[in-house]
Amino acid sequence: MDQMLPKVREISMNKKNKKARNIFKKMYQWLDEKFITPLSRAIYYLFEKVKNNPIHVEKLLNRPRVLVYISLGLAVVTFILVDSQVITLVENEAEILSNEPVTVIYNKEAYVVEGLVDQVDIILTGRKSALYLAKQLGEHEVVLDLSDYEASDTPVRVPLSYNQTVDNINYKLDPAYVTVTIKKKVSEKRNISYELLNEDKLNEKFSVSDVSLDQTEVVVKGSEDALSQIATVKALIDLSNTKFTEAITYEIDNLPLVAYDKEGRVLDNVEIVPATVGASISFSTYKATVPIVVTTTGDLVAGKAISSITINGQTNYTVDIYGEKEDIDKISSVPVTVNIDGKGTGGALTYNASISKPTGVRSISESDVKIVVTFGDEKQKTININNIRANNLGSGLTVNRTNDDPISVQVKGVQSVIDSITEDNISAYIDLANYTEGTYDVDVQISSTDPKVKYVVSNKVNIVITKN
Repeated sequence: MDQMLPKVREISMNKKNKKARNIFKKMYQWLDEKFITPLSRAIYYLFEKVKNNPIHVEKLLNRPRVLVYISLGLAVVTFILVDSQVITLVENEAEILSNEPVTVIYNKEAYVVEGLVDQVDIILTGRKSALYLAKQLGEHEVVLDLSDYEASDTPVRVPLSYNQTVDNINYKLDPAYVTVTIKKKVSEKRNISYELLNEDKLNEKFSVSDVSLDQTEVVVKGSEDALSQIATVKALIDLSNTKFTEAITYEIDNLPLVAYDKEGRVLDNVEIVPATVGASISFSTYKATVPIVVTTTGDLVAGKAISSITINGQTNYTVDIYGEKEDIDKISSVPVTVNIDGKGTGGALTYNASISKPTGVRSISESDVKIVVTFGDEKQKTININNIRANNLGSGLTVNRTNDDPISVQVKGVQSVIDSITEDNISAYIDLANYTEGTYDVDVQISSTDPKVKYVVSNKVNIVITKN
């Protein structure tokens, strides 16, 4: 029984020591929170004030109670820091400095480095007050020093270093090492072209008529592998620039140059010298004035016809269209369609119609028009025609009619409209696409863009197709 007494005493003493340590620990944590950390912040604040406004600080220190408070604070700090045993009882805290930049040291003129990291995380551990000072005063410079490494195809694992400004702080870098490949930098000349960006943002009335770059060649630098991937080097011209307001020539500086691979992806691992170029950009505008032609869908009620059509109060309404000359020259009119199905019983109908831009037209002077359609009783008359065109006849073939009998065409519309129509107003044709040698009865068709008139051809024309 007596042999067990020392162990009992030892356990009891350990419990007392542990309890004492916990008391000291809580006391220091309280002091650290209430005095040390605020005082550290105050010192840092005073340091900044002294640096930025020394006169203001001098006036502050001349106040009687200020020096008393400072002295008291320093005494408390000194008392705490002297007792190193208490300090060691406090557990360290941690702070993470995220996305700190990495400074890379190497000969940029001679080498290209692959596998670099731009940012790292720094994990700091230490007392709360020390951490605060470390965060405020430290420059947190992380360095990757490659100055002692030579070019090689073999990747190398290189440690990162941290410029620690507070001695009683421990740190860890994430990542702590970087695996890089150092290659010799080579250079070669490349021709350059240009690329137009945001064409949809350019004034619709304008088009780019000419682009002249200040230079046609640049020097590209990088590893041999990187240069082999370059398909094109282009100067980027942003047409959303608000200065492009007239059809004139503009001088533009500092157009960025970009290298692309054959898939059109940007290559960011090559250097282009110079990085920018200037250019002269000429804008032009081409305009044509063409009529709006109203077409209809559906059928009027029986016995009715269109007597008149006006567009914005005019029977012949024109608009201006803008675009490339070769596109605009192909356009003779701009169509607008209205639905007349089941109409005709009333005196008139009004349509608010939107104008769609024909293919090749970038801008049009009108986007919406007001169309008024009036109706009347349908009448008809018959006109005999002799002039019939043969369209789409195959190469090396000749067509002839077997007789010269005229073709009867029924013309339908209101009386005032059909009275003015003669044979000269009727464009008749036969479509001979896919016809070969032989004799045929072919339908006669009437080409018309006037919705006020209907043409009906009841008989066919007999033709003979032969080789030339």
